[in-house]
Amino acid sequence: MLVTLTILAATLHAEETTAPTVVVVVGIGGAPDYETQFSQWADQWQQHAKNRKAIYHEVGRDKQPEMSDRDQLQAILKTETKKTSAPLWLIMIGHGTFFRDVAKFNLRGNDVSATELAEWLGPQTRPLVIINCASSSGPFINRLSGPHRILVTSTKSGAEQNFARFGKFLSQAIGDTGADLDHDDEVSLLEAFLSASGRVTQFYQQENRLPTEQALLDDNADQTGTPASFFRGVRAQAAAKEGKSIDGDIARRVHLMQNPNLPAWTAEQQTRRDQIETKIDMLRKQKDQLDNETYYAQLETQLVQLAHLYAEVDGTAADASTPPSQPR
Repeated sequence: MLVTLTILAATLHAEETTAPTVVVVVGIGGAPDYETQFSQWADQWQQHAKNRKAIYHEVGRDKQPEMSDRDQLQAILKTETKKTSAPLWLIMIGHGTFFRDVAKFNLRGNDVSATELAEWLGPQTRPLVIINCASSSGPFINRLSGPHRILVTSTKSGAEQNFARFGKFLSQAIGDTGADLDHDDEVSLLEAFLSASGRVTQFYQQENRLPTEQALLDDNADQTGTPASFFRGVRAQAAAKEGKSIDGDIARRVHLMQNPNLPAWTAEQQTRRDQIETKIDMLRKQKDQLDNETYYAQLETQLVQLAHLYAEVDGTAADASTPPSQPR
């Protein structure tokens, strides 16, 4: 598990690779109000992709498409799911349905099911971030969860069929420094997920309504998502059932937006940081099984290594920003 977490987190951050690819799919609105909202959410993601200088594809808003939305999506994924360490972000904005154990995302024309999407993505190693902002989206985790993948859904099951607002808040949070819970001056996917989930809860409380959606995050390939209620800050506080692990360790290190004012990490430095932080995470989970002296001794060792690494990165950035001395 340590190797898997480290490899995925590193490949999602690798500096020497090309920019990430962002694919935004806007489903059929069914009513003018929904169409307006979905378009606004898509605009947010398009701007984030532009700011990140990402490769950007969009499906669903062109007025006279040469092919169906379903065929466009399939063609894009066929092209983009190639062997590369640059992450692919697939954002699905719209409505969903769940009937006879089949979860679908509603497109103009024929819909796409979770099973079909899994077939299109196929067995490939490109890191994937799949975000389904639709109602009845929970079963997409069951069909799409796997290695090198992070899944986020607006609902925990197919039975949550009412309009889901989570997508609105996530499109805002992913680029909002106010969602930076660990104060590292960047917003991770986990932080955006937690912020958006909190704003969904706040909405239903203010409207004095029973919540009809609960978002989930899955990044450990166990096909079981974790809700935001399991976290305190960016750390999971609740225990999973049946001995399963809590999600979030990978999503906490994944960012779409990058802070240009922070020192740039090389791929090698990023890999080392992910390795150390993964060891720290695993050590914290074993705290109750260790005596205090052993726990704090091992924790100190990892923290000292991490501090040296940050000093190395800061020193590299300082050297790069210092103009060469003039010959005398």
